[in-house]
Amino acid sequence: MKLKVSLFQRMEDVVDKWRKEYKSVLESYGEQTIADVKVSQVLGGMRDVPALVCETSVVDPYEGIKFRGYSIDEVIKLLPKVSDFPYVLGLWYLLLTGEIPSKDEVEELEEYIKIRERLPKYVIEVLRNTPANTHPMTQFAMAILAMQRESVFAKSYYEGMSKRDLWKPMLEDCINLIARAPVIAAYIYRRTYRDDVFVKPNENLDYGANFANMLNVNDDFVLDKDFADLIRLYLILHSDHEGGNVSAHTCFNISSALSDIYYSVAGGMCGLAGPLHGNASSESLRWILNILKFFNGIPPKDKLIEYINNHLASGKVIPGFGHAVLRVTDPRYTAFANFAKDKKLDSDVIKMVRLLYEVVPDILKATGKVKDPYPNVDGHSGAVLYHYNLKEYDFYTVMFGVSRIMGMTAQVVWARAVGFPIERPKSLPIKTIVELAQKGK
Repeated sequence: MKLKVSLFQRMEDVVDKWRKEYKSVLESYGEQTIADVKVSQVLGGMRDVPALVCETSVVDPYEGIKFRGYSIDEVIKLLPKVSDFPYVLGLWYLLLTGEIPSKDEVEELEEYIKIRERLPKYVIEVLRNTPANTHPMTQFAMAILAMQRESVFAKSYYEGMSKRDLWKPMLEDCINLIARAPVIAAYIYRRTYRDDVFVKPNENLDYGANFANMLNVNDDFVLDKDFADLIRLYLILHSDHEGGNVSAHTCFNISSALSDIYYSVAGGMCGLAGPLHGNASSESLRWILNILKFFNGIPPKDKLIEYINNHLASGKVIPGFGHAVLRVTDPRYTAFANFAKDKKLDSDVIKMVRLLYEVVPDILKATGKVKDPYPNVDGHSGAVLYHYNLKEYDFYTVMFGVSRIMGMTAQVVWARAVGFPIERPKSLPIKTIVELAQKGK
């Protein structure tokens, strides 16, 4: 097909550029020190230690996420659109190449992906032989791992392909995974939560709308155009967030051992499943619904403030607020808020999100203990899904996973293209850390 030639040729050009840059940096600055590391960072989850490389996105504390240098507003404005929102695969093209694609290039990619989306029968069998009440993220990771037997990368490696060319079969695997991920996710959703009637992919729909259609959240087999727009936006906003978060770094680290994308992404999905990472959206929504239940509806502002203060006094945190890097309202939160405003969403759960935005930041600021008192993406993402009748919280992480696969795959293709080595940082016992710290005084 024509796309394979054009996409791979474009990648050939950018790969050559990446390699020259990578080699130049190593030769020019390889022995230079770029940062000191504090004991508090070593013992604090390596927070803010500049020890990883990520070209696909950067999170600025005051501007938020930038995909290949483009802000969320710029991405939504510049990427080719299928409705009021861009084609989701246009974002993947940007993450892969660093370039804004033309509409023809995105539509070509959309068509190529459709050819790859058919699920192998054995994947269906793996899922059907798993208890239906198994956590959806477990099912998702299992299905991804099951497809490892088809890895073009693994086959090419064991056949002796030069490491310089391994990015090509890696990209082939990534295309297959990108194509099948929403189909797998929708199958898990219909099997686990609904009537077990699977909605087949529709070749007339774009990637985002097709996922929305397969979910069939209202069980009416009618595509809600606004819900399709939401899914397009959701998949774009959750696609990438630097390389140091748990899921992205796990995937990248596994791939550094020259594991294929199925092993790597399956590991990343297991990291994403944690309540401090991909499951945070569910935690935030549960908290919002508990407030609505406690007050039997939207509470008066003064009563909500009292409720939140009591919540904090009990030693608990407020889900959906604060971020490890950001020091402003998460632009992804703002994008969802603007979507809700433009679509005139007015359910109680959306109203509650707006009310929390009015009161929580000031309460957190008053404590004097919070670096970032503003809402993050999880403070809104679950609420909009819930509004559109996707109310099964445990599935939200799978939604996140379908999106994050775009960032993971783009990062891994880059790593194979430049020949990034296996990761092997140094670990130390506490005793040695103390000794080094004392010498440094």
